[in-house]
Amino acid sequence: MSHVPPALFVTLTELVPGLHVHCADPWCLIGSAGALMLGAEVGVADVDVLVSRADAEALMALWIERRDMGHAPPDDDRFRSHYARFRFPGLPVEVMGDLEVDAGDGWQRVSPGKLVLVGLEGLAVPVPSLDEQIRIFESFGRARDCVRADALRRLRQPFSVLPTVSSS
Repeated sequence: MSHVPPALFVTLTELVPGLHVHCADPWCLIGSAGALMLGAEVGVADVDVLVSRADAEALMALWIERRDMGHAPPDDDRFRSHYARFRFPGLPVEVMGDLEVDAGDGWQRVSPGKLVLVGLEGLAVPVPSLDEQIRIFESFGRARDCVRADALRRLRQPFSVLPTVSSS
């Protein structure tokens, strides 16, 4: 997958196998890393992992030496979860157990919906499908999330791949 920047590649090659081993429930990448894995042209500053609360607890215990205790989650008035940020080679990893968002209509659980597996050097990386990622970004309601949703929309195939011919 040539569009994966080196820092993200390094992080995922260390992170993903551990998630497959240590998570008992389904998990996936969301945020900019999830969008990039589908081919969206977005920058990635960290890796957001959506997990169950129980799996978040297990990862916090497992990676205690990697935990960035000084980091507070951004937008904590809009988002809540069983959250921790970890130091990994390449990029930081943010684990969100049972993530919820309040876009003004009360707390709603963030569901990844349909997942797809993206291959990366023999790793199976689960991410929400294209339409599910767009839905998630739109539910977050921030300007940067709208930009990411637009980047994903540009990946959709046109209705017709046949050239348009005009007769004059």
